[in-house]
Amino acid sequence: MSPRIGFIGLGNMGGRMTRRIVDGGVPVLGFDMHRDAVVAAGATPAESAAQVVAESDFVLLSLPDSKVVERVVLDGAFLAALRPGQVVVDLSTAAPSSTQSIHATLAQRGIEYLDAGISGGAAAAEKGALTLMVGGSAEALELLRPAFAHFATNVFHLGGSGAGHSTKLLNNFLNAIALSATAEVMVAAKKAGLDLQTVLDVLNASSGVNFATLNRFPKIIHGDYLKGGLTNALMTKDVVLYVDHLHELGVTSLNASGPLASFGLANALGYANEISNTVVDAIGDVSGRIRLHDGDPTDAS
Repeated sequence: MSPRIGFIGLGNMGGRMTRRIVDGGVPVLGFDMHRDAVVAAGATPAESAAQVVAESDFVLLSLPDSKVVERVVLDGAFLAALRPGQVVVDLSTAAPSSTQSIHATLAQRGIEYLDAGISGGAAAAEKGALTLMVGGSAEALELLRPAFAHFATNVFHLGGSGAGHSTKLLNNFLNAIALSATAEVMVAAKKAGLDLQTVLDVLNASSGVNFATLNRFPKIIHGDYLKGGLTNALMTKDVVLYVDHLHELGVTSLNASGPLASFGLANALGYANEISNTVVDAIGDVSGRIRLHDGDPTDAS
């Protein structure tokens, strides 16, 4: 009999991952505060997170942050429904110290707890092409590989508990640096009267190449902001988590001020819940109401 899969948190990413599993022929029992999200992802709605735990062998979580993860996983009903031998997988972007604490709590009950940071965004989730960075038991990871294969093409085991979430924070920080710095450069290029496509061609053939120049800005300069990905508010949260993690590690963060300022500006100007690619519009707003594409400078659609 195949392991039963449950999913808690079927939002922007969780819903897409669930849909991939369901479309692969595997039923999923799902719970989200918004029942419509569960139905839209093709899962069977559960009445509570505890029901998902009680009726599943593998429980996947995709939640906003560590506080929410702790509130869900350490809830009395959730804990009471756990059974020895189950595997709980946290696909959220979370603080490694919180992850390690939860891991220790669940280990006392005979539960494996994996932290699996994800990268690739909404587009990769829809294609089943995410990258997973996994911390925790290597044996538990092997049990989950068939489930992960529905939505991820790259699955890396990074080490013990917290290693996956730690790697996720490091990756997201570089993503934040690349996006915010490239946004600034592209606004400057626009104001300098340069042809933006040619500028991108130069950057992508030169030492300034990065994920944003390759994958984001070729769309943004034509007005396609690739909606559905990480918001400015969540990007800010991730950079703050990175800074906190470095403080715990005793590593000085000398470069966090740039993305914190950039995404903080976006939040302050009303783009908090828009995809983080709109950081370029926030920078454009304070640089003479610049837009990289033709159209209404107030339109970030």
